[in-house]
Amino acid sequence: MTRILVLNGANLNLLGTREPGVYGTATLADVEAEVRRLARSLGCGVRFQQFNGEGELVGALHAAMDTVDAVVMNPGAYSHTSLALRDAITATRLPVVEVHLSNIHAREPFRRHSVTAEVSVGLIGGFGVHSYLLGLRAALAYLSDHPSPPGAGRGARQRRRTVR
Repeated sequence: MTRILVLNGANLNLLGTREPGVYGTATLADVEAEVRRLARSLGCGVRFQQFNGEGELVGALHAAMDTVDAVVMNPGAYSHTSLALRDAITATRLPVVEVHLSNIHAREPFRRHSVTAEVSVGLIGGFGVHSYLLGLRAALAYLSDHPSPPGAGRGARQRRRTVR
């Protein structure tokens, strides 16, 4: 069974109450329930983690190397600033699909660039909770198009990246 880690960054534990005009009224538990439903229907397993600390997110990626096939990640504000998180994505070689509830390109100028998206396999944003659902589908499609080498374990998947 394909295993996906859904990793959430800083302040996403406050969904539902934090700036509902920007992020909506769904809580993180609501997001997880929707993703679990879709994952069941698609026949894959999902695990969820949320951390407010940058180092905890880096550690979660390291720990995921040998346990999941891909990551759907909303790094929150760390997407704009965290070179450590960017380096962890590169180092783990896990396919990461970056998701955002809001359209970061339609927001403040400092939010329009994502250092983590540059090393992710794709970026989906602006669709609220649906960004996560699209992210899960995108991760599964990516894995289908880029199978693991024979005999490789989880986390050993090779991937091609274009880094600007």
